[in-house]
Amino acid sequence: MTDFAELRTTMVDTQVRPSDVTKYTVIEALLEVPREAFVPTGQRAAAYADTCVSLDSGRVVLDARTFAKMLDALDIQNEELVLDIGTGLGYSSAVIARMAEAVIAVEDDESRASEAQTTLSEQGADNAIVHTGALAEGAAEHGPYDVILLQGGVEELPATILEQLKEGGRIGALFVEGALGVVRIGYKIDGQVNWSFAFNANAPVLPGFEKQRAFEL
Repeated sequence: MTDFAELRTTMVDTQVRPSDVTKYTVIEALLEVPREAFVPTGQRAAAYADTCVSLDSGRVVLDARTFAKMLDALDIQNEELVLDIGTGLGYSSAVIARMAEAVIAVEDDESRASEAQTTLSEQGADNAIVHTGALAEGAAEHGPYDVILLQGGVEELPATILEQLKEGGRIGALFVEGALGVVRIGYKIDGQVNWSFAFNANAPVLPGFEKQRAFEL
């Protein structure tokens, strides 16, 4: 029988800690949440591999290194409200729920959203709510948010998402620029989001966050 607890510890010790992730709240949450419970049954053996875990429709669960480094940079506090865009089957929201006061997860697929909410409840993440709707629209009715996090790549970030960020809030996004991916952390100051480089990473672009291509004859 697979010892998932041991695999979880190994993931943190070999993928997360060596990547300059030092915040205790991040490490503790990653050690507590059973990643295998939030991936398709056929993918459980690969849940702790050093790579993204495939869901369907081109969606993934971000690799532990990328996700952990984003959380470390965002420094979520226990009184904050977080918007988690593209939660998939709920893993990211389960982790964030252990760090924040509450998390609103957005998922565009009704089946995934329903499964995510069920698993989150089973795992005791009672402060996580899954909102079903287009990822690029966020969940304005529950905001504004102290922190916004996107669980996948972005080519263009809709203004609708940035409008849901509180003044003084932070947003973490993985911008896909050709073959290169760059994670940036944005800080909302005087109504404008100012971005700073965090680290390099890569992931598939989330639906609704693709760059609009000009029509060519």
